[in-house]
Amino acid sequence: MNKGVYLALFSIGLAQGLKIPIHYYKKQEWRPELFFQTGGMPSSHSAGVSTLTTFIALQRGLPTFDFALSLVYGLIVMYDAQGIRRQTGELTLKVNSMHDLMEKVDREESVEFEQEAPKKLKEMLGHQPEEVIGGALLGALVGGVGHICSKKSRKLSKSRLRSDSSWF
Repeated sequence: MNKGVYLALFSIGLAQGLKIPIHYYKKQEWRPELFFQTGGMPSSHSAGVSTLTTFIALQRGLPTFDFALSLVYGLIVMYDAQGIRRQTGELTLKVNSMHDLMEKVDREESVEFEQEAPKKLKEMLGHQPEEVIGGALLGALVGGVGHICSKKSRKLSKSRLRSDSSWF
């Protein structure tokens, strides 16, 4: 795999990891399982595509096909993360609240009715716009730092190659 892929995957993992302390700061509740869940601040989707797009822009340049493809793909992912997936999450909140309401109604009835309780639907599917922006900013930062580190490692490799070739 190339450095862009490694950086994007690192950025996704970093964003997922940051969800735990950010949630703790906001809610005073330690939830390490957030690392494996969707939704929340920052958006790992946005971080990953933003890292890759930034890295490609800095490595290859803005007028390249690689950058154009990555940018359009990234915008679609970020739109989906905060648009369609968020709406699905809000619909899920309403379905879950209806389930809670039905449980209250069931408790008031005197008739014994045994039904296996359905599992609650996952409510944090998508992102608020600020979570998407947070992920995009994190991704741009990781992409920029990755580019700078990549340039330094190339310079070191070239200088080593020159010093090694002087022996021939």
